[in-house]
Amino acid sequence: MKLPCELIVWYLLPNIRRELARSLVEDLKLTQRDAAKKLGLTESAVSQYLKSKRGHEMKFDEKINAEIETSIRDICKAEDDSLMVEKICSICKHIRNHGALCELHKTHGALPDGCRVCMEGE
Repeated sequence: MKLPCELIVWYLLPNIRRELARSLVEDLKLTQRDAAKKLGLTESAVSQYLKSKRGHEMKFDEKINAEIETSIRDICKAEDDSLMVEKICSICKHIRNHGALCELHKTHGALPDGCRVCMEGE
């Protein structure tokens, strides 16, 4: 069985980065170079996210996409990059709280009956 944190690193985080990169380039009209700097990634990583070579395992619902859009605008207004970590963690928490990680877990291995690991402490 895969641990929830493995799924976050392998699938969830790349999907969040894909949506952030897409929003920066397509919606806010940043260059791939500027988007890469904002996200702390290489230009080639941003290119791969935009071409769905990375981060193509999940599609987010409207609530999660709205959270990403709000986060991206806040990130762009920030003076430094410290807000990036906070916003990505907030998006990840939102996804976990709404059961999307559980759905991903079901598709990638056995999920124990009654598992609430992702939602503990919420």
